[in-house]
Amino acid sequence: MNINLKSLEVWFVTGSQHLYGPETLKKVAEHSQEIAKGLSAASAIPVKVVFKPVLVTPDAVTELCQAANNAKNCIGLITWCHTFSPSKMWINGLKQLRKPVAHLHTQYNRDIPWATIDMDFMNMNQAAHGDREHGFIWSRLRKNRKVVVGFWQERAVQEKLGAWARAAAAWHDWQTAKFARFGDNMREVAVTDGDKVSAQMKFGFAVNGYGVGDLVKLVNAVSDKEIDALVKTYEATYTLSADLKRGGKRHKSIREAARIELGLRTFLVAGHFKGFTTTFEDLHGLVQLPGLAPQRLMADGYGFAGEGDWKTAALVRAMKIMASGLTGGTSFMEDYTYHLHPRGKVVLGSHMLEICPSIADGQPSLQVHPLGIGGKADPARLVFNTPAGPALNASLMDFGSRFRLLVNEVDVVAPEEPMPKLPVAQAVWRCRPNFEDACAAWIYAGGAHHTGFSQAVTTEMLEDFASIADIELVVIDRDTRLRQFKQELLWNETAYGLKSGWVA
Repeated sequence: MNINLKSLEVWFVTGSQHLYGPETLKKVAEHSQEIAKGLSAASAIPVKVVFKPVLVTPDAVTELCQAANNAKNCIGLITWCHTFSPSKMWINGLKQLRKPVAHLHTQYNRDIPWATIDMDFMNMNQAAHGDREHGFIWSRLRKNRKVVVGFWQERAVQEKLGAWARAAAAWHDWQTAKFARFGDNMREVAVTDGDKVSAQMKFGFAVNGYGVGDLVKLVNAVSDKEIDALVKTYEATYTLSADLKRGGKRHKSIREAARIELGLRTFLVAGHFKGFTTTFEDLHGLVQLPGLAPQRLMADGYGFAGEGDWKTAALVRAMKIMASGLTGGTSFMEDYTYHLHPRGKVVLGSHMLEICPSIADGQPSLQVHPLGIGGKADPARLVFNTPAGPALNASLMDFGSRFRLLVNEVDVVAPEEPMPKLPVAQAVWRCRPNFEDACAAWIYAGGAHHTGFSQAVTTEMLEDFASIADIELVVIDRDTRLRQFKQELLWNETAYGLKSGWVA
C-alpha cells in the first residue's frame, strides 16, 4: 500500500477586499503566490500547497469553499488575510466548508522598513488586524481550526503547518475508509468494543465483519509458486535459523505464514480496505494465528489491532498516514507487563505476535514458537527490540456520549538485560511525567490497553487531528499533575455533556 502525501493538496487562500484597488490586489496576489510556493517547497510540509485567487467577495468565498469540499485531493485550507478582509463575507462559505483549516497569522515582509515606511506600505501589510477580524468569525461560528503565528519562512512556522497537514491527511484518509474485522470483538471485553455506527458518523470510516471462512477460502487458493516467491523475500529480509529455511524440518511453518499473508493481502486489496482486525477466538480453518502477516501488512501502511479492536486499527492507520516519510516507526501496541524496581520503573510493551517491524532496531529475526492461546499450530513472527528515544502511545475510546483520544508521551529505553526466552517484538519505555502518575492518569481517563505506538508521530499532530475530528483530547506528558488532570477530566465531562446535549 503506497502512502504518498505529495499527491495531496492544501489550498492557500488569501482574503482581501475591493477597497484597496486593482494595483494593491495584484501585489497581494503576487505575495500570496510567493508564500504558497515557498511553503510547498518546505521540507517540513509533506503536501503540495496550491495558491488560489485572492478572495474579495462573499460569493468568491462560498464558491471556493464549495470547490474545496468537492476536490478529491484537497485535504484542507491555509487561510491568511494580507490586508483587511471583512469577516461577514466569509460566513456563508465557512458554514458550508467541510475541510480542515489552518489560519496562518503572518505577513509577507519580515521587518518593518523603518526609514521608508509610509501609508502605502501600511495599507498593503495589514495582517496584524486583518487576521484578527478573520479569527473573530471563526470563533463566532464556533468552528475548529489551527492558528499558526510567525514569519512564513521560519522553520518553526513551517513545522507547525506540517504537523497540521499530516493530521489533515490522516483525516482525509479516514473519509470513506473501510476496515475489515475477521471475527467479532474478543468476548466480554469492553474497551475494544464500541458503536461502529457512531464512529462512521463521526469519523467517516466504515467497520464491517467478515467470516473467517471468507479469508480461509483465499488462503487455501494461494499457489505454491506464490509461496515460494514470498519465502524468498522472507529469507532475504530477515534472519532465520537453519531449520526454518528451505529444506529445514520446520520450514513448513514459514510456508504456512506466507500462505496466510498472501490470502490476507488478496482480501484487503480486492476490498480496498485500509486496515483489519483478527481475534484468536475465531481461527477456524487457519493453521496458525496470523502473526507475521499483520506485522508485514502494518509495515506497508495498513492499520491493525488484535482481538477485534477496530478503533485501534483505525487509529494505527491514521498514525501511519501522519508518520509517512518521517524517521521512526508506528505500530499496534499493548501495555503488557511492568518492571517496578525502585531504581527505575518501566513498561514492557508487546503483544502476542503482531508488532510492526517499522519500529525495529536493526534486522528482525523471523522465528517460530508455540503460543499458549488460540489452540493452533506454532505461529511465525518477527522478533526485535525497539530503539531508544522519545515516543508516544495513543488510545481512542468510545464513551457513549463522545470519543476520547488519550496520549501519553514516553521515552523508550534499552532493556536492562536480554530476554532470550521471550520470543516477541517488544519495546521498553519510561512514562512521562513518571510511572505512578502516568499510569494513574491513564486509568482515570479510561485508556485502553491497546494503543497506537509511534516514534514519528508527535503530540501536536494528534492534537491537530482531535481538533479536526472535533473530539476530546487528553494528554499525559512531563507537565501532567494528577490533581489537575482529574479536574480536567471532570471539566471535560461537563463541557462535552453540554455540547452534545447528553446528561449523565
